[in-house]
Amino acid sequence: MDIEGYAKRGLLRGEPDLEEKLTDRILEIKNISGSRAQAIARATIIEAGATLHPTGEITAPVTSGVTMGEFGVGSRGAGDFYTHEKIAEVIGKTDAVVDSSHLDDSGVVRVPVSGEADGSGADRYVVLNIDGTHSRLSDFPFLAGFHVARAALRDIYVMGARPIAMLSDIHLADDGDVGKIFDHVAGITAVAELTDVPLITGSTLRIGGDMVIGERMTGGVGAVGIASDLTARIDASAGDLILMTEGAGGGTISTAALYYDMHEVVDETINIKFIDACEALIAADLPKRIHAMTDVTNGGVRGDAKEISRTARVKLRFFEDKLRPLVNSHVLSMLETLEIDYLGVSLDALLMIAPPDAADDIMDAIRARGVAVDVVGVVCEGTGAELVRDGEVCDFSPRFRESAYTPIKRLVGDETPEDYGPMQAAIDRAAEEAVRKKERVVARVRGL
Repeated sequence: MDIEGYAKRGLLRGEPDLEEKLTDRILEIKNISGSRAQAIARATIIEAGATLHPTGEITAPVTSGVTMGEFGVGSRGAGDFYTHEKIAEVIGKTDAVVDSSHLDDSGVVRVPVSGEADGSGADRYVVLNIDGTHSRLSDFPFLAGFHVARAALRDIYVMGARPIAMLSDIHLADDGDVGKIFDHVAGITAVAELTDVPLITGSTLRIGGDMVIGERMTGGVGAVGIASDLTARIDASAGDLILMTEGAGGGTISTAALYYDMHEVVDETINIKFIDACEALIAADLPKRIHAMTDVTNGGVRGDAKEISRTARVKLRFFEDKLRPLVNSHVLSMLETLEIDYLGVSLDALLMIAPPDAADDIMDAIRARGVAVDVVGVVCEGTGAELVRDGEVCDFSPRFRESAYTPIKRLVGDETPEDYGPMQAAIDRAAEEAVRKKERVVARVRGL
């Protein structure tokens, strides 16, 4: 519980008996005396009041009037993708080889090799990314650590790079058991030992310091890799084939299994088949023959298809009779039982786009590692994505939110809000205001 937020909302409403109410809320969570809880409530209200109306350009926040939940930010659908496009605009164009404007999950910078300060000679690239833990795995620290570490490594591999190190960040609320930290790190390092990619540094903090009580855990794992050839989404071309490996899901599928009381399905997600497939490609020197790679996460195949289409300016056509057999049978059975669209959730499969003359070599290398793979579609001229199902072409656009895979998400729904347009306009204005604020502050610091 965010007691600072509770206090600020109460102050803004002019709520009577705020100290008494906040004291009661604190006692619902903390096993402390009433006098101690009241003292915490009083101090919280004092601090909240001091920061209720920030002044000056630096401290006054940019606001849009649209909340994260309303716009579906983090829900891997249309609203989330739109927000990330705006984040890229706020960051602005950089000198990086791949930056946020490409909508890849990793960024890339070129580093001249020793003795090539002029930029001549073979290219070398440093690939960097960070992934957040699944928000619903707070009570399952090991599982959260395992899946976020695997996700971070996937994002390095799909750029055609080999990961060389990981870093972690864990935030645990004030009442969280310290053992959660160790359990979480054990999950991360299980992946580290399975892949020979060490966890070498990190940060451990409380969520909100003294102002957030309860046991909620969050955080992330980052990874760094090295590459000589890149497979960024921008290189997908008409005429290419779309290939995909088998997928059993990760954090999302685990969450669905846990919160629908189908816990046995979680075991299906504990594997490193994605990484095995990528290592097979690297060992066979195949990344340079692949135009694009991505992991099937952000809103499932639907979401990834939209991002690739937008970035590479091509149309992606998928064949459902090829996609379906690549989904782990236990996972697929669960999703169908729960009426969850398997094409709209994270499957943690490897999606590759390559010219036809490379497809057989790619599949042979991956299959030799015991990982299933097949051609699941083609790249065409045009824009967007489509799905061929039973001989008919169906729209393949992502929904406003990814497929609802928990009871709460089903209640929230995935329909586009009626006021989506006005919300977009408000977010546009907030992004533009943030850019102007950044430019003014940079100019001030530079003395311009």
